[in-house]
Amino acid sequence: MYETILTPVDGSAPSEAAADHAIELARDADATLAVVSVVDVAALSAAKLDTEALLDGYEAEAERHVAAVAERARESGVDVETAVVRGAPYQSILDRVDAVGADLVVMGSHGRRGLERYLLGSTTERVLRLSPVPVLVLRGEERDYRDPDADGRVEPADE
Repeated sequence: MYETILTPVDGSAPSEAAADHAIELARDADATLAVVSVVDVAALSAAKLDTEALLDGYEAEAERHVAAVAERARESGVDVETAVVRGAPYQSILDRVDAVGADLVVMGSHGRRGLERYLLGSTTERVLRLSPVPVLVLRGEERDYRDPDADGRVEPADE
């Protein structure tokens, strides 16, 4: 069914849930799991600080996230390849799809909406729209959402 499954990770809860799902899919399909973490260069350079030192720190953190997922995958008997790359997250993920020959992307969604989504953009949405292969999206915790309202929109749960 699938030969190579790509899962982007960033250490967030939705990303970790998606990675665990990707590990299960890869194990069941006897597929290779490609794990990638992207260091967003543009976001950091906009801060106009010591960008190289920040990038090194974020790369080290990204390496830890990738290594943790790779370890879980290997413990499940899944072949893994990993990468930490610099660039625009959505474009870097799409580039990895081509680089590893992925035939499925499994990723999490943070569930941002409204102004926050408009201002921050949505990496998941861009990958979903532009990917040449199917994309499986796992959203954040169910408790973070309530049933759709009359207009079909999903609103955050009241805290």
